[in-house]
Amino acid sequence: MNDIRRTILWVIFGFSLVLLWDQWQVFNGNKPTFLPSSKPAAVATAPAGTAPAASNGVPTASAASGSAGAVLTQAAAVAPREQVSVTTDLFKATIDSEGGTVNNLELLKYDEADRTKHVVLFENGSPATRYVAQTGLLNQVDTGDRFPNHLTPMTPKAGPREMADGQNTLEVSFESAPVGGLQYTKTYVFHRGDYTIGVRHEVANVSDQPRDALLYMQLLRHGTVAAGTMFGTNTFTGPAAYTNEKKFHKLDFKDITKGKIEPPPAANDGWIAMVQHYFVSAWLLKGDPASEQLRREFRVKDLGDNLFTVAMVATLPKIAPGATQVVNSALFAGPEEEKKLEAIAPGLDLVKDYGIFAIISKPLYWLLNQLHGIIGNWGWSIVALVVLLKAAFYWLNAKAYASMAKMKAINPKIMEMRERLKDKPQEMQQEMMRIYKTEKVNPMGGCFPIVIQIPVFIALYWVLLSSVEMRHAPWIGWITDLSAPDPWYILPVVMTATSLFQTWLNPTPPDPMQAKLMWIMPLAFSVMFIFFPAGLVLYWITNNVLSIAQQWFINKRLGVLGK
Repeated sequence: MNDIRRTILWVIFGFSLVLLWDQWQVFNGNKPTFLPSSKPAAVATAPAGTAPAASNGVPTASAASGSAGAVLTQAAAVAPREQVSVTTDLFKATIDSEGGTVNNLELLKYDEADRTKHVVLFENGSPATRYVAQTGLLNQVDTGDRFPNHLTPMTPKAGPREMADGQNTLEVSFESAPVGGLQYTKTYVFHRGDYTIGVRHEVANVSDQPRDALLYMQLLRHGTVAAGTMFGTNTFTGPAAYTNEKKFHKLDFKDITKGKIEPPPAANDGWIAMVQHYFVSAWLLKGDPASEQLRREFRVKDLGDNLFTVAMVATLPKIAPGATQVVNSALFAGPEEEKKLEAIAPGLDLVKDYGIFAIISKPLYWLLNQLHGIIGNWGWSIVALVVLLKAAFYWLNAKAYASMAKMKAINPKIMEMRERLKDKPQEMQQEMMRIYKTEKVNPMGGCFPIVIQIPVFIALYWVLLSSVEMRHAPWIGWITDLSAPDPWYILPVVMTATSLFQTWLNPTPPDPMQAKLMWIMPLAFSVMFIFFPAGLVLYWITNNVLSIAQQWFINKRLGVLGK
């Protein structure tokens, strides 16, 4: 019976490894090796829920007035439009004259993992890749009047489109014709060395009646989320919102589809964002107190075709005839560099996802960043951080390793007793407890001190996983990118060797099957470490080497080496 159970367990274990390998292939953008996906490819059709349009193609305000929904959806143009290309030191952008929408944005300082092209944050492609930043105006009162929005044709104003050497600011403006008595001018202000793009909204009332308008800022993105790693961990991807009262809100794509999302209530502060691994886009009302204190609503919506929106809708003061209302906002589109995000807006640094141990991860990142400021190399900074952590937990580890050494010393007695009483399980258990009591050994003594440290090392794992600073950061020699796997597999081999050596130092489990699994597990995990980022493997190797050194010293002192 035991043999049958063991066979079943081995089959389950082997099948689990197959599934893990298959999902790792999907995570890395490859086709599944064993389990081909039954999900059909996305079809480039118009998004569901497109608002009703008049002959000029502009949706009505009422089509987007639901408090739980997004503002408007993308629709086909009814007139020729111009794609305005803008180049700065950080961006290569394309702004659509229809609504002045940013529908393509390359980050010139960041390359894709294979380094063949720049990271593309915004892209106006099929629903499978669409990701754009939109703004426009809505009517506060459902009178049927339309105002200029992101579907309204706009005219690019003449001016430079490329930031010249020595130039620190570049402005690109778009102006609409009057619609519903309002004329809308949108100006993008690019600053050298800054991923925060200023966006100035000028709303002129050219009618003879006062106008009540809403200004919306919206991010539309596909809902594709990368699969988790083999431990089921991946950083958050999806919309997010923040207010001073409700703080940071993650708005998961799946929950939006199920209607389980409650955006923050209306407030006089806050921002919205689209978050992904390493990079983020966010709309903020920023630039002057009048803009920053506008009352705003927060809306999310599933548009179908795997498209989602998150929007912030600000209520503008009543605009008198002949008057112009100016609102300053900002579109951040760039890397999740924690310190820079903190300086831009309250809570914006929270888009960097640290998982459930964020309260530990943030000080660890601070310490890692300080070490990098001294050492100047992220790889050696990781090594130094692990050394400091091991020093901080030295006495806890010492107690754990001493307990394990004692267990290793009495292991021959345990093995002899188990063989002698293998047909008397109850008597075997009593005898085992007697030996533990006589030898003053606590079988759990080696576990508890290590369990206390687990949250710290998981938090450090998330710091290394989520920090954009690791992308393409070199360490030594062949390691030119700490966020990519070791191209020569040297670190995973070293990792496996250190894990096997640790197994040899640890006490052998009394159960033969458990003893075999203790040797098999490092080999099984070594397969996963082949695909892990080099920075994470370096972190584990450093931790293992320091643990081995301390455990070797304690085992030698207690005379249990080789037993």
